[in-house]
Amino acid sequence: MRYAVYFTPAEDDPLTVAVNQWLGYNAFTGENVPYPQTIAVQPGRMSAITAAPARYGFHATLKAPFRLAENFTSSALVAAFDVFCRQQQAFDLPEIQIGQLGSFFALVPAQPSEKLQSFAAHAVEYFEPMRAPLTEEEIARRKPEALTEVQRDHLMQWGYPYVFDEFRFHMTLTGSVQGTDRLAIQKELEAYFAPFAGKPLTISGLGLFVEEDRGAPFTIHRWQPLSGGAD
Repeated sequence: MRYAVYFTPAEDDPLTVAVNQWLGYNAFTGENVPYPQTIAVQPGRMSAITAAPARYGFHATLKAPFRLAENFTSSALVAAFDVFCRQQQAFDLPEIQIGQLGSFFALVPAQPSEKLQSFAAHAVEYFEPMRAPLTEEEIARRKPEALTEVQRDHLMQWGYPYVFDEFRFHMTLTGSVQGTDRLAIQKELEAYFAPFAGKPLTISGLGLFVEEDRGAPFTIHRWQPLSGGAD
């Protein structure tokens, strides 16, 4: 079993509802969701395009998937997660947009945010004592030979290459999209997410996600608002 700490809006947030429909999966319920009828892409093609991000649910990675350290229980992790959320204040990203990272599309901030970078770094450090060391197999899955030296160092020390200076907030919407598909899918994304693009996104709460078995869909074990130190 693996856990992950991800940002995701609340279950009833309009953005969550829209992305769940786009991905065809709701991590809050663990159930598949019908694709929007407004999308001019056949369901079979949508399934192929969204299969990779749908397995993880709608999210932005803060603490990447990890196994629990031997001296931690799941109940201890939940308690620590609740404390972390009570200690953090919600904050806004001024604007989000559809962005392209390599060959996939995601929702990304329109401008850099020092507050976001600091928040993400704090989450990495806070949950690190609860993470079991990576196995050789887990390290190999990250293809360390393709990483930069800094990313390899992060992988070995923190279990994930893209932390601190390498962190780029993104909420993945597609898998790899190549060739002539790219422009068509970009147009669909821009039309579908037009109500959200160019507007603020509130970092309002976190989800403690769980993967019961390797390769299984992630579900949200617990969602908590960022309540800014309230008891």
